[in-house]
Amino acid sequence: MPSGILQEVSKLAARVEELERERTAVIRVIGLRHYRNAAIVGYRMDEESSAGFLFYVVAVIIGASIIYLIRKFFKGTQFTEHVNAKGKVIIVTGASSGIGKQIVRELNIRGGKVYMMCRDVEKANAAVRDLAVKYGCDTTRLIVMHGDLANFATIRNFVDEFNKKEDKLDILINNAGIAFYPRFEKTVDGHEIIFQTNYLGHFLLTQLLLPMLEKSEAARIVNMSSVVHRRADNVDPETVESREKFTRYTAPYSRSKLANVMHATTLTKKLRQEDPTTKITINACHPGVVNSEIARNSPFGGSFLKKVGAPLVWLFMKTDYDGAQTPVFLALSKKVDGISGKYFSECKESEVHPLAQDHNACEALYNYSRVACGLNK
Repeated sequence: MPSGILQEVSKLAARVEELERERTAVIRVIGLRHYRNAAIVGYRMDEESSAGFLFYVVAVIIGASIIYLIRKFFKGTQFTEHVNAKGKVIIVTGASSGIGKQIVRELNIRGGKVYMMCRDVEKANAAVRDLAVKYGCDTTRLIVMHGDLANFATIRNFVDEFNKKEDKLDILINNAGIAFYPRFEKTVDGHEIIFQTNYLGHFLLTQLLLPMLEKSEAARIVNMSSVVHRRADNVDPETVESREKFTRYTAPYSRSKLANVMHATTLTKKLRQEDPTTKITINACHPGVVNSEIARNSPFGGSFLKKVGAPLVWLFMKTDYDGAQTPVFLALSKKVDGISGKYFSECKESEVHPLAQDHNACEALYNYSRVACGLNK
């Protein structure tokens, strides 16, 4: 037998002898009967301790399982389809943070060449560095370009520059948006800032890019909307441009998001009327309730409330990456080939506001938008 094992056996034997001597000494002091009674009590205590520990372990496992299932439910549907974006030219607005940044991440990793249209170029460049370091994105296929949706002139400049760089556009994701703006304010173009940023700016961008989208084999447009679009009162110019009807909270935001759904409905009809064989599709979607920067102007955007509510936010709200799943689904999935003019949530078609199915209301919004964006001149 190896010497190492013999040494361990010797140590163990010595320890047994030592314990036996200690047991004998205790019996001499308290007597054999008391010793046996103490041993029985100790055994029972060990049993109770084991049962308590087992209960604790089971409770922890059940609690962790419940938290996991709740978290999984609120994370929502994940886009797992094996489809790449290799060779595709893509534009994503509002791509420097939040959902937009995660959309860029996913499309770039899948092989796409992504133009990031952002108001803050410095912030966008920082996002590119972060995408490369954290996720291994290919920076040669990430192009930052300036464009402010609250300024029509910069949108036109963006399109002019993009047209010089590319000969087609495969995917346009109208993602950028603001909410909870603290006051009524008009842009340099004379429109309420939320309505222009979330809708009119994207309407103009889309219209100007249609010639490039037509050069794609199967172009897709994705309008970011929200489930709160169903709470909008209307999208009449007298309402959306009115100081009196402006509120800091959901009303202006829900109107702009309804307009994005109506845009998808109307543009689908227009394109198919002009060319029944068109390959361009446009759909709108709800990304989910996401813990993103869009809530920075809300009452919950303060640092104190964010810290206090962090556990609940983690449990019940989506991450930016979770929020990117349905937009990416609409951009790439083979399941929506040829589908246009619809509204999706959790990667499936969902219920829309009645105005989105009202032909006259959609036509009125479309005509107003063309005038507001200076496209009828």
